[in-house]
Amino acid sequence: MSGQRQLPDLSALELASAIRRREVSCLEALDSCLLRVDERDPEVGAIVWRDDEAQRGAARRADHQVAHSRPEELPPFMGVPIPVKDITLVEGWPVTFGSRGAPPQLSDHDELVVAALRRAGFTLACRTNTPEFGLITAAENLRFPPTRNPWDRTRTPGGSSGGAAAAVAAGMFPLAHGNDGGGSIRIPAACCGLVGLKVSRGRVPTLVTYWDGAAVEGVLTRTVADTAAVLDVICGPDPLCWYNAPTPARPFIEEVGRDPGRLRIGLVTTAPLGLPVADVCREAVETTARGLEALGHIPVEAGLELTPEEVSAFMQVTGAGLADFPGIAWERTEPHVRAARLGAEAVSSLDYTAATHTLQRFSRELVARWGREFDLLLTPTMTIEPPAVGEVLAAAHEGGSGPALPVLQMALLTSIFNITGQPAISLPLGGTPEGLPVGVQLVGSPFDDAGLLRVAAQLESAMPWSDRRAV
Repeated sequence: MSGQRQLPDLSALELASAIRRREVSCLEALDSCLLRVDERDPEVGAIVWRDDEAQRGAARRADHQVAHSRPEELPPFMGVPIPVKDITLVEGWPVTFGSRGAPPQLSDHDELVVAALRRAGFTLACRTNTPEFGLITAAENLRFPPTRNPWDRTRTPGGSSGGAAAAVAAGMFPLAHGNDGGGSIRIPAACCGLVGLKVSRGRVPTLVTYWDGAAVEGVLTRTVADTAAVLDVICGPDPLCWYNAPTPARPFIEEVGRDPGRLRIGLVTTAPLGLPVADVCREAVETTARGLEALGHIPVEAGLELTPEEVSAFMQVTGAGLADFPGIAWERTEPHVRAARLGAEAVSSLDYTAATHTLQRFSRELVARWGREFDLLLTPTMTIEPPAVGEVLAAAHEGGSGPALPVLQMALLTSIFNITGQPAISLPLGGTPEGLPVGVQLVGSPFDDAGLLRVAAQLESAMPWSDRRAV
């Protein structure tokens, strides 16, 4: 296999299977991905840190384990390379949070999702770019060059997991780690033609609950099966966590190909707050709705409402998340980050509590519509096409206390479901006349990650996207 196969082009499950069959070594898999980084990243800018020899040592140790184990004894993703977003702690690695104010010390422990990826056998390969502290919707900061969309290098790949998405879309890796607090997996998935699942609140354990549990961990992939299989190895329950989603009835990978039944699909083609929706984004929803109807589902009209007070409440919660980054030289951070931190410092504990209660009331009203009006919701992932490189960061720096317009246009329809904690997935089922991907978002009922994956896999089979690659 080693001579001709392009290993980074395989799915993570395919590559893991090849390693278990000893058709390819763990070291060969890593080197193949790193070669792609050498070839393609200079034009994309997805990778911000690597230590190739250290990771090759990890791959060699994995090869030793493969050589001395039966295939069924190996972890499910033994030897599959995966990059980690530069906002998540990895023991022995630096973490910059995309900030010039980050401390120089190496991390002394893993975040729980990283520990889970290690147990699953992944080779942690390098770090991917992120906006400073993950606060905007493009992988742009003042510490590193901006990350560019492999489909159109004048456009952003989105954010905050934009470096992760660009690395996968450019064919450097089969998948990449990301996290999502307001759309940070789904937005870059939409921009880059990938699958991006935001899991239910409490589905994947974390050391602390970021943004009142709105922020969750996950991956960006090319296939629903990879997404489901990775969820099986990173999900809980964890009795030490504040939030735990209910235990699934079966492994999530077994939902791929399972009949979802006949569902009522609520169609959203407009956006709250009067934001216009680009024609290509609306058309992607309509095309997907026709595909779902052909599969036997029942489209019904739906809409979403969100008030400025609810947006402000969520901004208070996200701003308060800047409290827990020890050792940061805040005077060296970017204008929008300093403004967010100053705004958070001005919020009293009473005001913060009132904001969380506002979001809880909003969530109860919205979630009650599942099962009553529809079973699954279909929306555009974003209201606009991916903006030009540099546009989002410039707008954030020029903005005041509220979200910059392009951030709102990209994140409004995704962040709603970080507030409610529902599972939501972006699928690459649309596109512009120029060939740029456009994503649609499916939102499941509370904690029904399984049902969401069933429908996503059904769409993938009926409307396949795997043959569409950026490079």
